[in-house]
Amino acid sequence: MRKSRIVTLAALVALAVTPQATAGAQPGAEQAGQPISVEALSAAATLPGSARAERLIYRSTTVGRAPTTTSAAVYFPPGEAPEGGWPVIAWAHGTVGLGDDCAYSVAGPGAVERDWAYLGTWLNQGYAIVAADYAGLGGPGEHPYLNGVVEAHNVVDAVRAATTQYPSLSNKWAVVGQSQGGGAAVFTARYATEFGGPALDYRGAVGTGVPAYIEDVLQFSGPGVPPIALSPHLTAYVLYILNGLRTTFPELGIADLLTDTGRTWTDRAQTACIGPLGEELDAANVSIGSMFARPLSTIPDVHGLLAGYMGLPESGFDRPVFLAQGLRDTDVITPETLRYFAVLHANAQPATTRTYPTDHSATVNASLADSLPFVAALFA
Repeated sequence: MRKSRIVTLAALVALAVTPQATAGAQPGAEQAGQPISVEALSAAATLPGSARAERLIYRSTTVGRAPTTTSAAVYFPPGEAPEGGWPVIAWAHGTVGLGDDCAYSVAGPGAVERDWAYLGTWLNQGYAIVAADYAGLGGPGEHPYLNGVVEAHNVVDAVRAATTQYPSLSNKWAVVGQSQGGGAAVFTARYATEFGGPALDYRGAVGTGVPAYIEDVLQFSGPGVPPIALSPHLTAYVLYILNGLRTTFPELGIADLLTDTGRTWTDRAQTACIGPLGEELDAANVSIGSMFARPLSTIPDVHGLLAGYMGLPESGFDRPVFLAQGLRDTDVITPETLRYFAVLHANAQPATTRTYPTDHSATVNASLADSLPFVAALFA
């Protein structure tokens, strides 16, 4: 029985997270990247200084390469497009929450001052920006949080849809991301050429505050582990991951591993944006350990399952990647991110890595001094 279940779980992992570039792998997958419609952006989601800003609805894929509809915010620099069109920066945003009203193209960035300064800098350099909402955010279905392959499809499909919809955009593009989006940028970097095909000219990637090897720590979650309340954001991230796991692997019965407290907070996280959820968790002084009735390790080969779901690619990058980490960052596990840097270098990947004496949020703009010339060289 145990062997049979392990085989079944292995098949689930393969279905949910194995990259599939073949257009006909799932019904409707061949339509991924097709624009559907254009809408006005809310004021909250409109980048100051953009000459034109719109919400683009497009076709993409979600868990198991199932077809879905999602959206992106598209920003244009002022002035006339250069010959060949505006080069594109695909913005992979950080955690905003799981509810539709949390979606980037609906509510705008969670860290408004930081992200507007960051994106405004890229805009002022003459890049158009395509900011994808990941599958399940602002569209049908649930968001499989930290499912890197799904996020990579969503980012690539947003660029494809935007370059199809807007003739003033070049097919030359790079991806830039922070936190959850830093991980999405890494996955996109690994699969951009494969997923984008010859129609798109992918050049490289930038990621800051990248969450690496989360699976190594998360696998030990269980009753009383950890026994104290962590920062509200860290607890919120775990709740989002639990939601992502039950969206990607409904057969696992994640709810059966949780206490009543755990089920209540996991359900709350399914619709909550990161700011309000963090405040509620802080007020309630909730610990991760109190949410589990049984260890997460009850799931056979839980580490393998988690690594297949969110584990960052360690090789196979075909374009340059720039990764930056703040040494005072406590939102991700900084030693694990630095370990990831070392693994990429040991594997002879085309990675440039930098550290800064900053926290999770401040690293975004601190890294511009190095990432701007890095990206400029990609398009040169």
